[in-house]
Amino acid sequence: MLYFNKLKADMKVNSMDIPFHKAYTDEADTAAVVDAINSGWLTMGPRTFEFENAFKKQVNATHAVAVNSCTAALHLALKVTGLKPDDEVIIPAMTFTASGEVVRYFNANPVIVDVDRETHNILPEQIERAITGKTKVIMPVHFGGQPADMDAIIAIAKKYKLLVIEDAAHCFPSFYKDKSIGSIGNITAFSFYATKTLACGEGGMATTENPEWDEAMRVQRLHGISRDAWKRYTREGSWFYEVIDAGHKYNMTDIQAALGLSQLEKADLMWQKRIAIATRYGAAFKTSDLIAAPVVRPGNRTSWHLYVIHLAIEKLAIDRNRFIDLLTERQIKTSVHFIPLYRHPYYQRTCPTDISQMKNSEWLYERIISLPIYPGMTTTETDYVIENVLEIAQKNAR
Repeated sequence: MLYFNKLKADMKVNSMDIPFHKAYTDEADTAAVVDAINSGWLTMGPRTFEFENAFKKQVNATHAVAVNSCTAALHLALKVTGLKPDDEVIIPAMTFTASGEVVRYFNANPVIVDVDRETHNILPEQIERAITGKTKVIMPVHFGGQPADMDAIIAIAKKYKLLVIEDAAHCFPSFYKDKSIGSIGNITAFSFYATKTLACGEGGMATTENPEWDEAMRVQRLHGISRDAWKRYTREGSWFYEVIDAGHKYNMTDIQAALGLSQLEKADLMWQKRIAIATRYGAAFKTSDLIAAPVVRPGNRTSWHLYVIHLAIEKLAIDRNRFIDLLTERQIKTSVHFIPLYRHPYYQRTCPTDISQMKNSEWLYERIISLPIYPGMTTTETDYVIENVLEIAQKNAR
């Protein structure tokens, strides 16, 4: 703990300002975007398809469809697999609203179930208890980048003849045992939002092994127009096109794809930097009985999109919210992932949930804090976060 004491003395003179996230971009990213702009092709075009091909190889998928968000990818996944009104989709409580809202687009019903206390991932036993004759899809959300228990989930899906659509917004690059996330479920949706491990500002990708779903998502992402309509303004294109379905405006642009391709080149570097930060956090927090570090299940590899600690609130004189306030006063920005879905007014109105069945989610919500973890975070900044988390905990111990 000597380096903590020295760091503490230094910090009295030089306080820091640690954001929750800072995008990791460089001159190569800037050049890639400028090249895309200078090419004269700004919307979906050659770079988008190059990005799709590069990404599917990265995650060992057969098909990849680039769209403008993970939400769009989830929506199209549910549409092409045939979700209908009053169908049910099983989702975890600890997730962002996108996981539930895409189900409601169909006037179908999200069925919210409890999660594991260690991983925050959906519990297979809760999935099986929630299945009814209306259940059509299981939608695991790989929390923070750590894969859910896919062997158990796939087994349940096969037993009841259900589809598995993975919400992998946090999950590039992650591995479940020896399989890359993106190559396991029926369709997997990724996010390239500004804070994600591969950032295009906005953007998403759907991967699948099914060629018919791949083709259908390509049509759906651009107004339901026949597949090659994007070429109509190229030399080899034609003014003629056909609308074959009521689709959506979900296409990615070549500007976003150019940034995605550049980010993909350094994906492993960014991942290794996140691993180093997580390792440093873990080594420090294991010395305290007031802070619990994240647990990664054996055989899994997480993207470390999030680093979520659990406070031992039974041993503290302050609650989680006050703990966050004290970190904010020290210029450390944090977040909470997530407010359980069933607590939000919209879901209380549309799919009321028995909170007594959400013991783990409620337990987590009282205790969790997401700490900064981003590739550009320095060792000094990481140690500043560590020092202050431990100090606040110790000062407020019962």
